[in-house]
This record gives sequence, C-alpha cells and structure tokens, in this order.
Amino acid sequence: MSRDIDYGNLMHTAMRGLIKSVLQDVAENGLPGAHHFFITFDTSHPGVELADWLTDRYPGEMTVVMQHWFDNLDVGDDGFAVTLNFGDAPEPLYIPYDAIKTFVDPSVEFGLRFESADDEEDDDIESLVPAAINTDHVQEDDATAAKVDAEVVSLDSFRK
Repeated sequence: MSRDIDYGNLMHTAMRGLIKSVLQDVAENGLPGAHHFFITFDTSHPGVELADWLTDRYPGEMTVVMQHWFDNLDVGDDGFAVTLNFGDAPEPLYIPYDAIKTFVDPSVEFGLRFESADDEEDDDIESLVPAAINTDHVQEDDATAAKVDAEVVSLDSFRK
C-alpha cells in the first residue's frame, strides 16, 4: 500500500501556525503601523463561540475586522479569543484556527485562503491562480474600507 505526503494539510498547518504567530505578536505588542486583519471563519464550525444573535445573522460564515478597536486578544494553541465591537456592542468571540477560511492583511496585500475539498471546483491550472477576496460582507469595527483586493494563495489548489 503506497503512502502519499499530504502537502495540502501540511501547508494548512504551517499557515495556521503563521496566523497564530502574527496574532501572538499583536496580543503582546499591538497592531504595528497600518496593519489590520479581515478574518473570515465558519460560524458553524465546532468550537466557534459567538453570541446567538451573531450565529443567527451569519449562519454559514462571517468576516470580522481587527483594526481600530479590539480587546482581550488571547491566543491559544487551537484558536484565539477576542472581543470586537458590533455597533457599540462589545462581543467576545472564540475562533479555532481550523474554522478560519481567509486571513487578509490589506495594508500589505497579504492573504491566505483555506479551502476544503468541497470548496474546490476544478483541478485544472486555473485553480492555481491567486484569487481576490471579496469583503463586501465585512463587519467593520470603524470606518474601515469594505472592499479589499489582495493577492491570496489558495493552498488546496495543490492537493490531489
């Protein structure tokens, strides 16, 4: 029986480690310069914790912004907790790294997209081209621009 190296999962693990490192640095030192994050996650993923009204409003996925105001950022091995402001209502969230679908820092045009095998449409060469993330549905914490056009590396494009 042959065994293949699962590069897709290895890359996902490495990229989630990168997100953890970035968030840990922000927890310790704050956001440097113009850096800010758009984080899209699966609200129905096991382990996600958020207010019922947010789950009702965003039953599949939700994009949050960490920029002008966030509090209680606590970065753990499996996920992170943060309190964000939703229309002057602070709400605590817990997001496991496995629930993250996209992580974008538009200030430096950096983005990661995590896709499951269900999300893939084709295995052709076009799926290797970086995609732009549409953030029209972003929940903004202040006057953050709602539209971001960033280069995104789709890691699952390399899976067989």
